[in-house]
Amino acid sequence: MNFVLALQTLAAPTPDVNLTLVAPETIVSLAGVVVMLVDAFTRRANRPWLTGTVSLAGLAAAAAFCLWAWGSTAAGQQFAFHDMIVLDRMRLSFTLVFVVVAALTVFVSMIWVEWERLPAGEFHALLLFATAGMMLMASGDDLVIIFLGIELLSIATYVMAGFRRTDLRSNESSMKYFILGSFSSAFLLYGIALTYGGTVTEAGGAGTTNISEIAVRVGDAARLPYLPLLYAGAAMMLVGFGFKIATAPFHVWTPDVYEGAPTPVTAFMAAGPKAAGFAGFMRVFLFAFPYIAVAGVSAQLHAAWVNALLALAILTMTVGNLAALVQTNVKRLLAYSSIAHAGYALVGFIAAGATPDSAERADAVAAVVFYLLAYAVMNLGAFAVVTVIARSGDRRTEIEDYAGIGFRAPALSLALSLFLLSLLGVPLTAGFIGKVLVFRAALAQGSQGSRYVWLVVVGVVNTAISAYYYLRLVVAMFFRERTTQWAAPRVPASVAVALVLTILGTLYLGIFPGRVIDSLRAPRAVVSRLNK
Repeated sequence: MNFVLALQTLAAPTPDVNLTLVAPETIVSLAGVVVMLVDAFTRRANRPWLTGTVSLAGLAAAAAFCLWAWGSTAAGQQFAFHDMIVLDRMRLSFTLVFVVVAALTVFVSMIWVEWERLPAGEFHALLLFATAGMMLMASGDDLVIIFLGIELLSIATYVMAGFRRTDLRSNESSMKYFILGSFSSAFLLYGIALTYGGTVTEAGGAGTTNISEIAVRVGDAARLPYLPLLYAGAAMMLVGFGFKIATAPFHVWTPDVYEGAPTPVTAFMAAGPKAAGFAGFMRVFLFAFPYIAVAGVSAQLHAAWVNALLALAILTMTVGNLAALVQTNVKRLLAYSSIAHAGYALVGFIAAGATPDSAERADAVAAVVFYLLAYAVMNLGAFAVVTVIARSGDRRTEIEDYAGIGFRAPALSLALSLFLLSLLGVPLTAGFIGKVLVFRAALAQGSQGSRYVWLVVVGVVNTAISAYYYLRLVVAMFFRERTTQWAAPRVPASVAVALVLTILGTLYLGIFPGRVIDSLRAPRAVVSRLNK
């Protein structure tokens, strides 16, 4: 019997292993292991800078691989590990966004862990493992890989949210995030299971979780006897991803979690996991349930999720902006702002899913990635300023704490004003170009009906509403008297580097966006596959 088993093992097909395709995830994960070793064998006083430097080195190596592999995606997609991992322009674009988010968080956190007297090695290792999870979400061509990436990201982020162990607010933030995050993961996992059952063929063939194979079977829906399961699976995955990117009405965890978590962690959560959620969301729905030109069940499924996202986008933009109007805490204000920005990004996502034209789809996908990159840069810059002003324990996070600081700390105040104006969408900033791109992508679908025009109108109206709470903070800094004593804080070197990079990024993406936009557009060989 053992001899037979040995022969069967020898006759097994050669594993489809290509380590090059998982190089960024491998590099970042190994950097996390090295960070833990450095933390264990170095003096406590040197740990924040040493572990931060190792983290930045690992992230730089992952970014270098992405830039090196950029040209290879021009010919189309590459697959490995039995088509569970994909390498394409969309994946590399999102991976670079994740690297930017993680690197800026490292710069801010190196001084923050000193202020808080927290273990630097643990924080930086968790940050790197969370980044590896985000990368898996972008690289997965299988629902199981995307779910593994979500769980790796989520578990690390749960711990980071409660990293300030003696702070009850931080503990509450971590517990709320854990409970509601687990709830959303259950929705997503159940949706994956139902999708597997829904792709069972009438000939008795097993279901599949491979995204490319799901698209093939959806294109020939007559062979699928359990279509209701497929509808239910898609709906539950939509809910699960809705929690991850904080769309209304699945946003309820966001304000409390963002307020209670340490400010650098809030900055990371608002930019990184949100972008990763969009990466997984777009990978699943654009590629597994693509646009189908021929009328039928598959076309109905596609229309159902596009219409659902249309309603979610309108609700998310409106709820986020209206709730932000009454906030008095800067972190809660930026939390509701992040909800609204998820709605704006959904506009580009909807445009990518609705268009039958591959070139328009490439533009829409590029618009979403650009928007998330711009949002990450300006949002992390804003939180860097909040970190410096709040100091240890997040003592100063109310809008009243910013009254009259404009001329006492002009550098910080002007930097924060720039980021707020960019979040608003003022011309010559990254936020303005990002909104123009996603709104233009939606307007390109006007031939299919006026609903996309109205979607853009709602987005523009919400942008006008957001002017109140963004400018409210600017007015507080420069046009209100301070009633309490306050000394301008010293800006540490690592935070100064983060601020310089985010300021330059906000202005560069706002003034010279062309080269970045052209680079983000996926090759036609990739997007044309969605038409099949």
